[in-house]
Amino acid sequence: MNRSSDEGILMVDGCAVKVVDADRVSAVRERMPSAGDVTDTADVFGLLADPNRLRLLVALLDGELCVCDLAAVTGQSESAVSHALRLLRAHRIVAARRSGRMAYYRLEDPHVRLLLDVALAHTEHTEAIHPERDGRS
Repeated sequence: MNRSSDEGILMVDGCAVKVVDADRVSAVRERMPSAGDVTDTADVFGLLADPNRLRLLVALLDGELCVCDLAAVTGQSESAVSHALRLLRAHRIVAARRSGRMAYYRLEDPHVRLLLDVALAHTEHTEAIHPERDGRS
């Protein structure tokens, strides 16, 4: 991004973009998360973008479950569930509790529940248009 001689114009990919509200732009830039935080957040959304992992998380909305029960609830193999849980645990989306040889998984914290609740409410109250699925442009 290059600044032209006119302080109100920024050069972005060869296009001149006039900054209409410089104070607001400055305020938004100041509150923008760090690049690392944005990347970590994108990783979380990427993990939630997989329907099988999302099913596991929805199953955990009612409380903790072991791998066997999660496999039964979601129709996935125990191996697939274990793999998905490793990824989710590494990103602090789920947590585990050991009881003897069994591990019980739960949502890591209320933020994860809130994220799922809001996303599910959104899809239940809107009609999605999926041109990528329908072949429409």
